[in-house]
Amino acid sequence: MKRGERIYSYIEEKSEAWPEEMLKGRVGFGAQEIAEALGILRNNVSKELNALQRQGRIVKFSGRPVLYFDRACLESALGVTLGECQFDDVEAICQSKKPQEPENPFARLIGADRSLRRQVEQAKAAILYPPDGLHTLIVGQTGVGKTLFAHMMFEYGKVMHRFAEEAPFVTFNCADYYNNPQLLISHIFGYVKGAFTGADQSKAGLVEEADGGVLFLDEIHRLPPEGQEMIFYFMDTGTFNRLGETQRSRRAKVLIIGATTEDPDSALTKTFVRRIPNIMKIPPLAERSTDEKLDIIKLMFQDEAQRVKKPIRVGVETIKALVGSIGSGNAGQLKSNIKLLCAQAFLNGIDSPEGIEVDFKMLPQQIRSGLLTLSANRQALTEVTKALGSDSCIIVPPGPDFPLTDGVSGAEFNLYQVVEAKVELLKGEGISSDLIKQILAADVNVYVRNLYNKKASVNMTTRERLLKIVDASLVDFAEQVALYVQKRMNASYHDRFLYAFSLHLSAFLKRVKSKDAAHKELEGTVPQDSLCLEVATEIGSLIEKHYRIEVPRVEIEYIALLLESSQEDDRDDRVVLVVATHGQSTATSMVEVAQRLFGTTDVSVLAVDMPLEVRPQAVLDKMAAMLQSVPCLKGVLILADMGSLCNLGPSLEKRLDVPVRTIDMVSTPLILEAMRKAELAGMDLDGLYDSLASFHGYEARDVTQDTELEKVTDDGRVVVTICSTGQGTALKLKSLVEEILCGAGQPLPVIPVGIVKLEEHLREIAEGHRIVAAVGVKKPAMRIPFISLEAIIDGEGEAALLELVTGSRSASTHRQGNRVVQSLCSESLCKFLTYLNPEKVMPLLMEFDERLEAGRREPLANPLRIRLLVHCGCALERCVMRKPLHYGGNPSELRTEKVEALKEAAEVFSEKLHLTLATDEYYFMAEMI
Repeated sequence: MKRGERIYSYIEEKSEAWPEEMLKGRVGFGAQEIAEALGILRNNVSKELNALQRQGRIVKFSGRPVLYFDRACLESALGVTLGECQFDDVEAICQSKKPQEPENPFARLIGADRSLRRQVEQAKAAILYPPDGLHTLIVGQTGVGKTLFAHMMFEYGKVMHRFAEEAPFVTFNCADYYNNPQLLISHIFGYVKGAFTGADQSKAGLVEEADGGVLFLDEIHRLPPEGQEMIFYFMDTGTFNRLGETQRSRRAKVLIIGATTEDPDSALTKTFVRRIPNIMKIPPLAERSTDEKLDIIKLMFQDEAQRVKKPIRVGVETIKALVGSIGSGNAGQLKSNIKLLCAQAFLNGIDSPEGIEVDFKMLPQQIRSGLLTLSANRQALTEVTKALGSDSCIIVPPGPDFPLTDGVSGAEFNLYQVVEAKVELLKGEGISSDLIKQILAADVNVYVRNLYNKKASVNMTTRERLLKIVDASLVDFAEQVALYVQKRMNASYHDRFLYAFSLHLSAFLKRVKSKDAAHKELEGTVPQDSLCLEVATEIGSLIEKHYRIEVPRVEIEYIALLLESSQEDDRDDRVVLVVATHGQSTATSMVEVAQRLFGTTDVSVLAVDMPLEVRPQAVLDKMAAMLQSVPCLKGVLILADMGSLCNLGPSLEKRLDVPVRTIDMVSTPLILEAMRKAELAGMDLDGLYDSLASFHGYEARDVTQDTELEKVTDDGRVVVTICSTGQGTALKLKSLVEEILCGAGQPLPVIPVGIVKLEEHLREIAEGHRIVAAVGVKKPAMRIPFISLEAIIDGEGEAALLELVTGSRSASTHRQGNRVVQSLCSESLCKFLTYLNPEKVMPLLMEFDERLEAGRREPLANPLRIRLLVHCGCALERCVMRKPLHYGGNPSELRTEKVEALKEAAEVFSEKLHLTLATDEYYFMAEMI
């Protein structure tokens, strides 16, 4: 039984045994009691209890301690239906049973809080605007949901009492009579007897029928100019006349909502467009986020499951194909496709009581091709795979409240199944072997990258998670291999590779035992000169030696693919740079020069050329299309030359829903500096923009290795710092290393070098000097003691560096280690503090750190220490400003000794500054440590 179910069973059993006469006040069971009864860690119990409450299975009573009770038992005993709130006691539940407010109709709209948020806000404002609302025009392609949106506006108006409950919503498609303008106008406004041939009696029009409500005019661009004139006159005055009348004596109170698939500026008269104050555009389905597309597909399958009264099983490949096939037909076409698929699946499984299955093989060719379309877009494929995750999904009727759930249980990872199922599928489509290998590489890459994150738990180590799936001896061997890989490839992806490799090795050993051969189609996917393939061959030898079995060539390819897919890819965490200039190829040339100088062809730097005859709108469309295929969640920085290109940022921001900033007067040095700070320093968008706004080019002479070589000591010893270039981050690292060495009385020269031609530079330095150590981001091939940047920050690298320089480990290394902490903390506090002087506060923070460590007798890792001290420095400023933070968690769940240790250490602030931190600040810091 899973942990959550064990906890729920305990609560359910205890709740049923609870005496009914004692159901008053605060009732239930605390996390500590459950943890002790079931032998589960308390923080894990708290996590599961919160999940059970969100699922609506238990009720939460606030207070100290927090108590939980079975919802069904409580509802049965009290005879009430409980809402979603948490209560102080049972009496509060009974008092809370009041008529609920009507539901906000837009809450049911997929994307209302995401891509359609701005449109929903516009719609609400249009309905609520005094005195009678704003007439609205909805623009969008066929099938995007314009009619649905209009209906939701009307429902929202009724909820907000702007319309009466019985108010009318009248719909009219202007295309029905577009070839007969007179008949169209008479239909909208009505006519009197004798107005035209056949008008035997007077008839009211749609405007009178919609009085007090909404008139929805679909395809409003079909209205002739005279019809538009009559409509905008009615919107202005609220008066109208029927066809055949001469006086505008009739009145009606109607909110006009129009819808069109055309550009309003070209399809409607300018006078009419000016009369509509609220124009909103509904984006096509193809531009909506992956999550929204999947939610829409899920909802459509749910509707069909409701109709057939059976569960529907949908394969992941089918859903991917549906996502990839989304085109100009939008939601309307997608709904038709899903209806057709479900109808066919219903006929195929009409005798099956378990449900029906929508299989990939039944998809028509135009939908099947969507799988290849999606596979070509790596970012979209990653998002869909991460959201779905399993081999099939089950849609269970009835109702829209159930989630899209995994149809396969168990945590076993089988790379063979991933590959072989995909090969059979794609071969059946007649796809070439070369293209199959490309799709395989992309799919496996996505699968492995999401595997570790999907199974990750903040409460368990990678080893603990693995031991629940494979035996300890295999994990031990896999850990040795992971350490070997980390050292061999000089890369820091130990946990991710360890997890994927352990599970794959388990599957491989099972195959060997059952004499089941792996699929040969994978051979050739990994380039023959790849380092991953070379290391995979070495891992194969380790497996053969350890398990005394033969590892076939195709298995080496599998392991190489695992290595390639397990590498850290932090591209999503970078700001994307867009260089945009006037001219046929100016931007392209500038980017090519910058990339050659920088030594990279990074796709996070894009070039957009604007020939003089091209309109800005076309450039905006091109820029948006380019960025849609590149991860840009951290934002986009446009480096433009002049004119209209400097004004595209706001439009691009709305279209992509990511932050965009613009800097003008672009130059090659500016591009180089932007690339350096975005890629190496990892700056966020605002920091990058601020730092580049004051950039005026490089000095005539940069810092080089030549100037540094003049500063060597008598014995020729030097330390080298390595970063992606010899500038910027490497110079910061240089000053940090110099601080460490000077603090230890060993002021050796420190030379910054870049990774481009690294070995050549190192050989040049080593010709007349002895390199004691290399510190930085890449381990050199030369036999030089190497200390990673992470180790320097953690503090361990500092001890190793001093040991290499002095020949012995210093007893005072720990105190000197505070130099790294102090330097990084000071840099952060300079950005955050407004009133306090970081230079004055920093010594007190270091004393606070010493007292805390002495009180706890347990040292903190440097990254955690830096985070804690920066928070503490900001807390002091909040104390001065009298704006302390409010802790929203449960203080009783924190360890008392941590809070007390923090308070004792913080006495330094009351002694030296006469400042006392708020109690809630201690809670936040206790949570950190």
